[in-house]
Amino acid sequence: MATSSSLSFFTSSIFLTSSSHKPLSATLLRPNSLKSPKPLTLTAELATLPVLSFTGDKVGETFLDLKSALPDTARAVVHRAVIHDLQNKRRGTASTLTRGEVRGGGRKPYPQKKTGRARQGSTRTPLRPGGGVVFGPKPRDWSIKINRKEKRLAISTAVASAAENTIVVEDFSDEFERLEKPKTTEFIAAMKRWGLDPKEKTTFFMLEVADKVKLSSRNIGTLKMLTPRTLNLFDILNADKLILTPETVDYLNGRYGVDFEGETEDEDEEDAGEEQGTEGAVEDESSDVAE
Repeated sequence: MATSSSLSFFTSSIFLTSSSHKPLSATLLRPNSLKSPKPLTLTAELATLPVLSFTGDKVGETFLDLKSALPDTARAVVHRAVIHDLQNKRRGTASTLTRGEVRGGGRKPYPQKKTGRARQGSTRTPLRPGGGVVFGPKPRDWSIKINRKEKRLAISTAVASAAENTIVVEDFSDEFERLEKPKTTEFIAAMKRWGLDPKEKTTFFMLEVADKVKLSSRNIGTLKMLTPRTLNLFDILNADKLILTPETVDYLNGRYGVDFEGETEDEDEEDAGEEQGTEGAVEDESSDVAE
């Protein structure tokens, strides 16, 4: 399998048209359209991934069958989802004081005339040190909304575009649980057996991260550990290598695959839990800043 030096969804085959690349298309119709029905076309990307053991030996293959946007719209869909994630992380608490909000400055500093100086009505003018700020930032809400289906399509498109730099590793949590204590050197040795460079940006996607795995990998600055709750576009696109487990491959095929039909109650509860968790984290940070 051919590999490239960096992971970029812009250079992936999913965004380029070629004679050898023939995606499966499924045409849907947009409901409640005032104009003539316009087809919305999605493609199904089937990628074969090697499965490696903990020792680095190839033990099999698996497939990743995900929905993805067409090459002419994929960049726009992924870009909108990335902007949504990054902009919603902004707390919007930056604030400055105008000349009317700064303490003091009520007395005229010197007479209007006969001083030879420019007239001044307050010592808190923006022209003086300690004065107010002109057009400075004020607290605001930076959050924007995105359709749930559009967000899911962006994630599946990004993961499908990263298939060239993706490998699947058998679950290695038990191997680290046998250690007496977490060791970063053991995790780096495992990465080298899998053909990974610790200096490259690597993203691991696991259903559940064991405690010793988390402790053994947290000192590697180029490594990210993601779970279904923390899965995001930025870490996927920013990584040079994407590492999955057989369980996460099944999860991706089930949630972002071509067989996915609609929302389920479990997914609605999961999305609601993520939103509550994000809001709680922001509230905690706000309380810490206030203290």
